[in-house]
Amino acid sequence: MKSLIAGLLMCFGSAQAAEYTFAIEPNTSPEQASEMFKPLLDYLKQSTGHSFKLVVVRNYHLYWQAVRTNKSGDFVFDDPHFTDYRIQRFKYTPLVKTAENSSFTLLSQNELPNNDVKELVGESITTMAAPSLAFALLLDVFPNPMQQPDIRTTPTSWRDTIDIVFAGEAEAAMVPNWLYMQYPNLLPVMTTRELPGPAVSASPNVPPEVQKAVTDALLKLHEQQELFDIINQIGISQFVPATALEYAGSEQVLRNFFGY
Repeated sequence: MKSLIAGLLMCFGSAQAAEYTFAIEPNTSPEQASEMFKPLLDYLKQSTGHSFKLVVVRNYHLYWQAVRTNKSGDFVFDDPHFTDYRIQRFKYTPLVKTAENSSFTLLSQNELPNNDVKELVGESITTMAAPSLAFALLLDVFPNPMQQPDIRTTPTSWRDTIDIVFAGEAEAAMVPNWLYMQYPNLLPVMTTRELPGPAVSASPNVPPEVQKAVTDALLKLHEQQELFDIINQIGISQFVPATALEYAGSEQVLRNFFGY
């Protein structure tokens, strides 16, 4: 009888509403991030019965520290190199990913001689700070420390990088392709290789039934026209299923960064 009661209490407890954290990369200010992600977290609360608290730090130094010390929390939405790192080191489970792959383009106001990216050696390029995926892939293009651009990482958002180029304070900006498409007046210098899209992953501490509820809600998000603004706000078309296998090896771009 005691075991039966204990089992019933466990089932009852798992059905209770709980609060979970939802961490994102610092690609914008915490204030802007809160406004941008509020509709998504409200939708998840309505769909799952649980509440979600947004966690966003002010820079990539703090973000990387949280990633490698496993202090990011319950759910995370970040790029493939962080996703794979969490899978390999801390047993996170990727639930869904963006339908779009991750890729970045160098944009400039000026045409380069022979359209050669090496012409940017010694010139200023702006992007988000290390170890963002944009910064990591930029190092793939310029692996020799003696032959690199002056990489400036002062922007606090992707749109800041574009504004810096327009202001003439940098020769080029490394930005995600979804943003590149919005600036046809800028010239593409080169586009990086593609990796899987950013994923929403769950900590092993999150109960399986909660992981499933979040997964189901995110996969249905694009089906409701009235909710289109939610995914449009974060620059994607829809979420699709994700597996650990497709992210395998993505963490290797972190090899050049302290703490890997």
